[in-house]
Amino acid sequence: MSKAARAAKAVEDLSADEAAAELARLAALIAQHDRLYHEQDAPMISDADYDALRQRNEAIEARFPELQRADSPSLKVGAAPAAGFGKVQHSIPMLSLGNAFAPEDVDEFLARIRRFLGLDDGEALEVMAEPKIDGLSCALRYEDGELVQGATRGDGTTGEEITANVRTIADLPQKLKGKGWPEVLEVRGEVYMSRHDFAALNKRQEEAGAKVFANPRNAAAGSLRQLDPKITAERPLHFFGYAWGQVSAPLGATVTEARDRLQSWGFSLNEPSALCNGRDDLLAYYEKIMAERAELPFEIDGVVYKVNRLDLQERLGFVSRAPRWAIAHKFPAERAETKLNAITIQVGRTGALTPVANLEPISVGGVVVARATLHNEDEIARKDVREGDHVIIQRAGDVIPQVVSAVLAKRPKNSKHYVFPTTCPCPLATPVVRPKGEVVARCSGGLECPHQQVRQLMHFVSRNAFDIEGLGVENIQEFWDAGLIKAPADIFRLRDHREAILERERWAEQSVANLLQAIEDRRRIGLDRFVYALGIRQIGEATAKLLARSYGDFAGLRTAMIAAEKERAAAAEARKPEEVGETYAELCNIEGIGMSMADDLVGFFGEDHNLAVLNDLAGELTIEAVAAPATSDSPVAGKTVVFTGSLQTMTRSEAKAKAESLGAKVAGSVSKKTDYVVIGADAGSKAKKAEALGLTMLSEEEWQNLIG
Repeated sequence: MSKAARAAKAVEDLSADEAAAELARLAALIAQHDRLYHEQDAPMISDADYDALRQRNEAIEARFPELQRADSPSLKVGAAPAAGFGKVQHSIPMLSLGNAFAPEDVDEFLARIRRFLGLDDGEALEVMAEPKIDGLSCALRYEDGELVQGATRGDGTTGEEITANVRTIADLPQKLKGKGWPEVLEVRGEVYMSRHDFAALNKRQEEAGAKVFANPRNAAAGSLRQLDPKITAERPLHFFGYAWGQVSAPLGATVTEARDRLQSWGFSLNEPSALCNGRDDLLAYYEKIMAERAELPFEIDGVVYKVNRLDLQERLGFVSRAPRWAIAHKFPAERAETKLNAITIQVGRTGALTPVANLEPISVGGVVVARATLHNEDEIARKDVREGDHVIIQRAGDVIPQVVSAVLAKRPKNSKHYVFPTTCPCPLATPVVRPKGEVVARCSGGLECPHQQVRQLMHFVSRNAFDIEGLGVENIQEFWDAGLIKAPADIFRLRDHREAILERERWAEQSVANLLQAIEDRRRIGLDRFVYALGIRQIGEATAKLLARSYGDFAGLRTAMIAAEKERAAAAEARKPEEVGETYAELCNIEGIGMSMADDLVGFFGEDHNLAVLNDLAGELTIEAVAAPATSDSPVAGKTVVFTGSLQTMTRSEAKAKAESLGAKVAGSVSKKTDYVVIGADAGSKAKKAEALGLTMLSEEEWQNLIG
């Protein structure tokens, strides 16, 4: 089987090993595109292509749930809040939505709800359908009817405090109208710019020689996130309020009732909406809105379906990054044809070589596209894309282009297949390697490769890591070229090079002082952010948080990882890889951490160079132990629970979701580290093993009493 065929292998045909390798590839690829979109404002693939990556990841996880990674994209939402704004902790997370792209996806959405709730096909299930506004998510907090705070979604847990900016939005109520509103009311919705206002703004920008925005969403986001509210006030922004977070009293029994009350209190709603019964109603609404899309005064990129009854929403709850009771049905992507002038290679911080299509600039859906990712060697081979080809470019909604295919009828006669490089484009020209079972080719130079050194440093100071204001991509490159920083700890010694920085262009007394103070402010960091900042392969934000919770402090984590690496090495030397030691086994037993991830993690701590980097950093930093989880007052917080047998009062999915919401870890198998085994009807081998191990076994009723 060719490499291209393996890359395109159907999910149902993947072996467990192939699935694990594919999940690792997808986690790294999606994280890369998240950073490009959220942190660098430089997206390289379309919404449709990005959604397809997430769909494949979720499909593999559905078939192999035991292989879900702790850094899985399905566990993440949004991006970290930007520097320059105060931080707001959301009392209730602001999550994203799952996506549907075809009628079959809508069928599955409805079927999942019925399975979760145990509803028969004949039982009524009303669903509210609304236009999906293409804007910037925002939360507004009202106390006693007065607006007291505005915040962006951020990473779903922490957002940016933008109260002064949202007060400039004319159709957003500063004081609620009518009566009957709760003492505390958090209204959530979308800040957007109308098509007419967007065109007028861009005309003014062009006449003033200022930045022209690519689309209304970018214009709304850029306007709302101005540090100077006076600039925001000059921009024609609007707000649709159609959802809510924390409330001190219920807004009604259904989404319909809640929307009516929000409107009565002064909020504009995203109309036209419709209350639907069944998939035929939903799909008819989708087709109607898609046909009317161009006539609407605002941009939309799909429609949203929500279970109408709020008591059912509460039972359904959430997965890690989205509610179970809602889904976004996205519109098809927009396409255009252009010429592929050249394919160039970018080297990432882990040495991954990513081919990039450099295009003849063309407008696709109102956005000028000049570059698009080609992902990897196999993707180029599968699509047979060549330099000089005319290609079809696609983008969906806002952002991110992709190369769909080559136009073979226009292919030049002298065209040649693209030959993927066998050496890194860095000055060292180190060999490129591609591990068995992986689709990503990597430079073998490690941290000797200048590209990787620089990108590791860029990652180290990025928003979700050390988040050092004023030390962005350009400044890292500048200081690295000048020899002022070569390793992470050098950043914290830049104070010793103050005069050298002052001698450089663009730097003055105040800017240098600001930078050095920003660095000093980051000498204390939480363990989870520190671990993420190290840039260990496969260790994303979610895994870093998981490790921080599991090991508590850096000394404990480091000691365990070094011991685990020694155990792994000893087992390999004895040619008995299955006989790894207890420390390595405990690492692999953490839910979400498989052997591949564990090997990368302990391998990092097994390299003398990396330990030297850690020792160097330890002399400059205070690494704080992880704080107790918010659910620490729950009787099952931090406990490991296994459900076995048939449950009578709720479905298995509902029981698992409830346990996890209370801070428990739900495992699929029984071990000596299991705290509770909940026994349902017809329990089998798990119950016998739990009894043999002397574990605490609870009936379904006892479990319900325990969690209250």
